[in-house]
Amino acid sequence: MIDNSLHAPVPRVRFAALPTPIEPLPGLSAALAASGVHRCPRLLVKRDDLTGLAFGGNKARKLEFALAEARANGAKTLVTVGAAQSNHCRQTAALAARMGLGCILVLSGQPEENPSGNLLLDTLFGAEIVWAGSESREAVLQRTFNTAWEEGRRPYLIPLGASNGVGTLGFEAAFHECMDQAAAQNLAIDWIVVASSSGGTQAGLALGARRSNWSGRVLGISIDRPEQDLQLLVSRLANDAAERLGQTFRLSPEEIHVNADYLGQGYGVMGSAEREAIRLFARSEGLLLDPVYTGRAAAGMLDLIRKNFFRPDETVLFWHTGGTPALFAGRYARSL
Repeated sequence: MIDNSLHAPVPRVRFAALPTPIEPLPGLSAALAASGVHRCPRLLVKRDDLTGLAFGGNKARKLEFALAEARANGAKTLVTVGAAQSNHCRQTAALAARMGLGCILVLSGQPEENPSGNLLLDTLFGAEIVWAGSESREAVLQRTFNTAWEEGRRPYLIPLGASNGVGTLGFEAAFHECMDQAAAQNLAIDWIVVASSSGGTQAGLALGARRSNWSGRVLGISIDRPEQDLQLLVSRLANDAAERLGQTFRLSPEEIHVNADYLGQGYGVMGSAEREAIRLFARSEGLLLDPVYTGRAAAGMLDLIRKNFFRPDETVLFWHTGGTPALFAGRYARSL
C-alpha cells in the first residue's frame, strides 16, 4: 500500500514493523554504576533492530520511501552498493525478494568462498552479486546499472545506505514517531545518539528535530568519516530532504553534531572498544549490537558517559540501527 499521508507529500510504501519500541536500559545503567560511573544519565534505546525486514535495521525506514519512488518509475530491478557485510544490501535484497523485484548488489572486494553473516543472507534472498575487486566500486556500480538498463531490466539505483533526499525522509518521519512515543510515555529526551556513516539516518533525525523546534540534540558518532566531512554530508542530505518537503530553511554544517573520536582502526575493523560495548550490552541487557555500526556508536556513547559529557539529570536515547547478522560473519564471530 502506498501512503502519502505522513509528514510529507511524498509516496511511501509501508512494510516495516513500526513503530519500534523505546525501552529503558536499567541493566546497563546498573553495570556502569557498579564499574564506578556515578554520574550516569537516564538511558533509553530506540529498537530499530526490530523493524521486521530480514533481521531488522534502520534501512527499512529509508527503503519505504525508495521503493515508492522505484515503483513510480516502473522499476523492475533494485541496484545498490555496499561492503560485503552491508546491512543495507541485506535489507534491499530481502525487500526485492518480498516485492518480486530483481536485485543486483555491487560489493567491495573479492568473492568469498564461504559466505556468512549478511553476505549469506544476500545469497539466500537470490540477489545477483557483482564484486568490485580492485576497481572503483562507484565505477562498477555505474557500469552495472548501465548494463541492466540496456538489457531492459528497468533498474532503480539506490545509493550507499539509501542515503539521499528520498531515503532521508524515512528518518524525518522516524523522528516524529519517536517524539510521539516520548510524549505518550512522559519522557523528556535530551540527546539522541546514533551511528553515522552514509549520513541519511542522522540527516533525517536532524531535519525532524529542526522542523519540530526540538530543544535536544542529535549526536552522530562517526563510523568512518572526519567530523567536518560528515557535517557537510549530513547537512546536504537534510537540505535535499527538506526541499522535497517544501521547506525553505536550510541546515548549516555547524548545526550538525558529530563526534569523530571513535574511528578506531577504520571502517569495519572491530577493536577492543567495540568488543567491550557489544559484550556489555549483551550481558547487562540481553541486547545485541553489531561490530561495525552500533558497536562503535555504543562504545563512543559509553566513553562519553564515563567522561561526564552528559549531565546526570539528562535523558540519552541510543538509536539502535540494527545489523545483528554481521555478528555471525566469520571474521567478527571469531574475535568475540
